[in-house]
Amino acid sequence: MFVSAAVVITLMCSCSFRPIFGQDCPSRQEIQGSLKQVQKLLSAHEASYMQSLRNLKKKINLLQSNAGKQLTKAINNTCTKLDAPINGRKLGKSHSVSHEVHFLCDPGYELVGSESRVCQESLTWSGQQPTCRDINECASSPCLNGGTCVDEVNQFSCVCAKGWAGATCQSPLPTFFVTMTNTSAATTAAAGAAAAAASTLPAATTGPFVRPSRCTIVQGTTHCTCEPGYTISGRDTNTCTDIDECELFHNGQAGKLCLHTCVNTPGGYRCSCPVGYNVTRDGRSCKDIDECATRQNNCTKDQMCINTYGGFQCVRVDCPKIPSATYVKTSPMRCERNPCPVDNKACSQAPNSFSYHYLAVVSNLSAPRVMFRVSALRPMGDTLRFSLLGGRQARRHFTVQRSDRLTGQLMLVSPVQGPATLEAEVEMSELEKRVQLGRYITKITMFVSQYEF
Repeated sequence: MFVSAAVVITLMCSCSFRPIFGQDCPSRQEIQGSLKQVQKLLSAHEASYMQSLRNLKKKINLLQSNAGKQLTKAINNTCTKLDAPINGRKLGKSHSVSHEVHFLCDPGYELVGSESRVCQESLTWSGQQPTCRDINECASSPCLNGGTCVDEVNQFSCVCAKGWAGATCQSPLPTFFVTMTNTSAATTAAAGAAAAAASTLPAATTGPFVRPSRCTIVQGTTHCTCEPGYTISGRDTNTCTDIDECELFHNGQAGKLCLHTCVNTPGGYRCSCPVGYNVTRDGRSCKDIDECATRQNNCTKDQMCINTYGGFQCVRVDCPKIPSATYVKTSPMRCERNPCPVDNKACSQAPNSFSYHYLAVVSNLSAPRVMFRVSALRPMGDTLRFSLLGGRQARRHFTVQRSDRLTGQLMLVSPVQGPATLEAEVEMSELEKRVQLGRYITKITMFVSQYEF
């Protein structure tokens, strides 16, 4: 169109100023006719162009409107907040669609209900709200010799029958008195003198772990007794020696008086806990201090505080740096890949996202055990594949199993002696007719405590 108009104008100008040798110039009427045809073409194309421009503006406005609706929907696209069960903890803070939260119970409690829950597209949570139920330590009848078991939190106590003592009533009650029978008035007087001497022992023979006995004469027989927590040792009926309860009941887990450390005291004992724990109300067990909740930590603003058994960890999530792709943080624990150029194959094969999760466990946790689950709510392909990354080191402690078509789970295969920090990477791949559509990496860091509580 524009070429024809240029030719006509060129011919008109050429014929107006200089004749073209060997050619006849078109007449003025022919040139005017051609110009009218060109004007018609220009008008038609101009109208078509304006119509296309209007249609384009309509499509842009429609896209902007849909984008605004999607943004509003994304903002409101969250499930209701879930609370941690009593005597337990909740792992995971995001309540957006397809995000998971996980639940753990404190030592001495067992989980009843769903271990993990997923925010579904209907904005409801999958599974049931879990509870932490006290484990009945008396179920195995640990009290011996007619003792009565009393179930407590993460422990039990025994009310022993007469004549028995110990955490499980396993030891005969120590004798706290000596009886002396007199056969004459002379011996009776001697016994009386011994009793009097016992009440006036020199200060050198007494102390916090040694006390004088208390002797009385009844019908010619002398009875010597000690204060609770002391016993007469040897033939010296005048002296009471402290009973070392920690040594007496140290054999066997069921017979231990304290969960951690037993400290003998005059006439008794006390229990102590390591740094990061408080002694519980019963005076025997230890409860972890949540340094993150009580702000007893030194994590900076750009770090996240992770409470562990007996301490805490400060972590910072940074998106990975990969030469072929770039990532942006879309939540505190998730990084997603930026759009790839059309012809960049290396970028399209890089992982679509990285998510980070942190677990705190006690030492020597029983195994095998499910530690984490990875699920896909809306798979794009016809196949999901789960695999464990990290090489031989990760495979020493973990394996990945498929629990259903859309879920893979990270399994702890053997107990781990703490303190230790273990890392594992679970890759979920989406495929369509064996062609990879996307890769999603979940990085799990497990902090293992030094203690088994």
